[in-house]
Amino acid sequence: MSISRPLENRIALITGASSGIGRATAIKLARDGARVALVARGAERLREVAALIRSESGQAFLQVADLTDEKQAERAVAATVEHFEALDILVNSAGIITNGSVEDTALAAWDEMMNINLRVAFHLMKLALPHLIARRGNIVNVSSVTGLRAFSGVLAYCVSKAGLDQLTRCAALELASKGVRVNAVNPGVVVTEIHRRGGMEEARYVKFLEHSRTTHPLGRVGEPEEIAELIAYLASDRASWITGATYSIDGGRAQTCAR
Repeated sequence: MSISRPLENRIALITGASSGIGRATAIKLARDGARVALVARGAERLREVAALIRSESGQAFLQVADLTDEKQAERAVAATVEHFEALDILVNSAGIITNGSVEDTALAAWDEMMNINLRVAFHLMKLALPHLIARRGNIVNVSSVTGLRAFSGVLAYCVSKAGLDQLTRCAALELASKGVRVNAVNPGVVVTEIHRRGGMEEARYVKFLEHSRTTHPLGRVGEPEEIAELIAYLASDRASWITGATYSIDGGRAQTCAR
């Protein structure tokens, strides 16, 4: 393992790689020496990420896929292994958020949240496992501070991320004897597209980010590249004795009371 390229010759599959934390993670892992498979639904933005990685002499294999479709998920893993002939790292970064309480969350919205944020991650883990076991690889799930703490108004999102954290812990326990590590990162508010895509209009989003400066003890929101740094660490041999962890990376947000 090179100090400057700790993921040299590793093969990584990153979901949600067209934007936000997934995009930053794909770029970071490639800069650390990994050959990366990029998966997302947005073809144009996915091509932009791949082009950036290739411009820096990295190797990127892109796949446009809707991972809620079981066949497309199966193809994403199979094509990655076929292209790179192995798989060492799975990063489950794809996710969505919508507002809703116990009273007004529609069943369809609940099901969509569980499907994308939890079921897809579980399915990809199952698909990737034979290859990860063969290489003693690892999985990093992108969860949220909402998996660790309760927040009103985003019920289904909180539950989906709490489920992802428990999936991480259970899988880590079950797979430890096979040499596969499983960890999660739990960001606070990070500047990405997820809230806008969840229906938050621009003026409200600006106010939300400004308010979030007061709810995070370090006095600011996070950047995708900061989360990518932690993901890269957990995916590397530097974290070889870490499994089943859910790491808060949130400017101290998880340590506060409701505000």
